[in-house]
Amino acid sequence: MAINNINFSSIEQIQALLQKNCSTLPKTGAKAANSFSDILTKQLNTSPEVKFSKHANERLASRNIELSEEQIIRLEDGIIKAKSKGVKESLMLIDNVALVVNIPNNTVITAVGKEDTLHNVFTNIDGAVIV
Repeated sequence: MAINNINFSSIEQIQALLQKNCSTLPKTGAKAANSFSDILTKQLNTSPEVKFSKHANERLASRNIELSEEQIIRLEDGIIKAKSKGVKESLMLIDNVALVVNIPNNTVITAVGKEDTLHNVFTNIDGAVIV
């Protein structure tokens, strides 16, 4: 509501206009149906659907790595935790598997098995999650 171009002769006119326009807002203590808090909570509690890049699928296949349903659920939980901390690229450690995950896109970028992790250096990450 803009009141810049309206001329008022008294403060009471402004008050009446504000009261009229604010009468449709929820009363004190009542929550709006789509408040910021509700939307944020829903987004944080929604389990993301994990995607795997072509490269990650190739690495999983070439290294004979198969993730169980339980591991995928833990990966999704790790993504939620990383998002809540503002992480963009994360190293996820799940049992004997290391995954680099793009958190905003819920996408696994690459995967490394236990036997490959001893001499690997992980770059371009800004967080790590052990799940």
